[in-house]
Amino acid sequence: MIEQILPACVVSVEKRIDPPGAVLFVEEEALVAKAVEKRRCEFTTARMCAREALQALGIPPVAIPTGERGEPLWPADTLGSITHCEAYRAAAVARSSEVLTLGIDAEPNAALPPGLVGDIARPEELPALERLRADLPQVHWDRLLFSAKESVYKAWFPLARRWLGFEDALVELDPDTRTFQARLLVAGPQLDRGPLQSLAGRWMAHDGLLLTAIALT
Repeated sequence: MIEQILPACVVSVEKRIDPPGAVLFVEEEALVAKAVEKRRCEFTTARMCAREALQALGIPPVAIPTGERGEPLWPADTLGSITHCEAYRAAAVARSSEVLTLGIDAEPNAALPPGLVGDIARPEELPALERLRADLPQVHWDRLLFSAKESVYKAWFPLARRWLGFEDALVELDPDTRTFQARLLVAGPQLDRGPLQSLAGRWMAHDGLLLTAIALT
């Protein structure tokens, strides 16, 4: 599914179940040595997705450790993003010569827990959520906003190497084009084209899931 909202130069792999017999590299085992079984399963399957995606780029199986903020550390000349939620795991990878940064996220198409939307949405975003909820109630727009901001952060961090809070991006969700625009409200890193001021992404709702993706080429 997620390949539908990613450009052709990005390879993605997704799984709806945790395959038996999946194994981790030693370096990865240490990251989930004390984790509960659910966390271990989702981590292992997501790493399997990442390795399968990398193999499609011609990269042999390697460990994918984590960095200072828990972000995946990719082999040289590649980059990617990993996501998992209930009954869904996915990874997207690309060559760094073709894509500058990637961010993907998956969430269940269900409302956020009570009281959480105030931590996710800026005051300016709340009226739009209400309108969208009234017009298209089959999509849980509060959860979609959360997913979009997760993708924004995942795309931001490899470039900026610093935290970006939910309040630091103003996101507009478009129900017609199934895209979103994120205006960054803090100073972004300097790119060849100038400072990073915004990120654009795509979203989809299908089979009980909300998926968001950003690929800055």
